[in-house]
Amino acid sequence: MQYRTIGTDPKTRREVSVLSLGAMLFGTRTDEATAFAVLDRYVEAGGNFIDTSNNYAYWLDDSRGGASEQVLGNWRRSRGITDEVVIATKLGARPKTAGTGYVENREGLSAQAIRTEAEESRKRLGVDKLDLLYAHVEDPGVELAETVGAFGELVDEGTVGLLGVSNHWAWRVEQARTLAARSGVAGYEVLQYSHSYYRRRADLPGTLTTDGEHGVVTGELLSYLRRNPGLTLVAYSPLLGGSYGNEAAKPLPPVFDHAGTRARRIALDQVVAETGATHNQVVLAWLLGGDLPVIPLTGASSLAQLEESLAALDLELSADQRARLDSAG
Repeated sequence: MQYRTIGTDPKTRREVSVLSLGAMLFGTRTDEATAFAVLDRYVEAGGNFIDTSNNYAYWLDDSRGGASEQVLGNWRRSRGITDEVVIATKLGARPKTAGTGYVENREGLSAQAIRTEAEESRKRLGVDKLDLLYAHVEDPGVELAETVGAFGELVDEGTVGLLGVSNHWAWRVEQARTLAARSGVAGYEVLQYSHSYYRRRADLPGTLTTDGEHGVVTGELLSYLRRNPGLTLVAYSPLLGGSYGNEAAKPLPPVFDHAGTRARRIALDQVVAETGATHNQVVLAWLLGGDLPVIPLTGASSLAQLEESLAALDLELSADQRARLDSAG
């Protein structure tokens, strides 16, 4: 396993594995016994960066979420895990009431919601301090200064270590970081966005905005990250739910239906044939070895899925293979 540093402050920065384990379905679709086996194997392999959220997975059990955090808390206690494993969680997209969704009824990012939900996450996870806390989705109904101040207070109090942001426009991230710097409080340092080898069309409306999806890596966001090397990109859904190499069983969404995807599929198939690796492993290797450091965030509902992802850490693409993958589409 390889590691990289997230965060810039010596008091809060952490060394995390370059492959992050997503725990979204733990406690719902993935039962606790299976989740424990996956977690144990991940840690055995040197992994120490686990991702969850306070709303996972409310859409599967008609709840407000929290099952994933609870399973992770149970695992920590049963294994005697302390701060050697970094657990990241999120708030802001938890439904206010069971049976509703985050789009129409999310808790949001008010100071009260941030404080209340962070405390609930700490209880479920069984920790005194959240290692990394993300603002999950934008909340245009709350002044950004209130959100920034509330997150900063938690860091100052010592109940949160690092701050991150997900599913925000890049300009909103910059505004928030500027406000934090002016106020002398901690700002966002880890950015979690959807990022994979195939590219989405940018001309379609998004889930929360008619301007498109603001939770997807774009050229603008990549440029922003290159100009701010202290920031870390965590790429969620890097394997597109298992569609790579398996599109007959798991078709790609319409947002990937364009000529660029077809060109990239050809290039990907060629590299798969040359390396003998799986499509998923080539995609993960492409993300891990790029000029801009990326931490892929992959879920696993079985040991076999986890082993496939772990094996990608040993796959090194040649300069020619990477160039062909990069230039396609």
